[in-house]
Amino acid sequence: MTLPVSRKVKRTHHADDSVVLDHEARFLRRKVLTATSGLRFLVDLSRTTSVDQHEAFVLEDGRVVGVVPAEEELFQVKGDLIRLAWHIGNRHMPCQVESDRLLIRRDHVMRDMLERLGAAVTAVTEPFSPEGGAYGHGRTHAHAH
Repeated sequence: MTLPVSRKVKRTHHADDSVVLDHEARFLRRKVLTATSGLRFLVDLSRTTSVDQHEAFVLEDGRVVGVVPAEEELFQVKGDLIRLAWHIGNRHMPCQVESDRLLIRRDHVMRDMLERLGAAVTAVTEPFSPEGGAYGHGRTHAHAH
C-alpha cells in the first residue's frame, strides 16, 4: 500500500484531520506521521521545516492535515522576565515568551539557576511553542545564518 504524501505546508485554520506533535517532532523534512483519525502519511518536504499551530500538511490528493502542538512537561517562569529571558537565551534554551511568563522545557539545572536569580518556577504540562530563530529563519542548528 502506498502512503499519501505531503510535499507542502500551508497556513490554515481549517483542516480535514490533525496530527499532534511535540516541539521537536514539528521540525522535520521527511517522516511518516499518523493523524488522529489513524491516517498514515508521508511528509516529504524539500528542506527541513518548522511547523506549528495553524499550519497544515497538504496531501497530494488535496486533504489537509492540521498541526496541533502536543502537551509537554515544562517549567513556567515568573519574575523579572527580561532579565530571566536573557539568562535563558544565553544558554540557548528554547523559550516561549508571553506577557506574564516564560515557558521552558523541564531541566533541573535551569530551574536551580532561575530560582537563584529570584524566579518563581512551577512545573506545568501544556503545548510548547517557543520563539523561532533570529533574522526570520525559524529554528536553526548553527550560528551561520
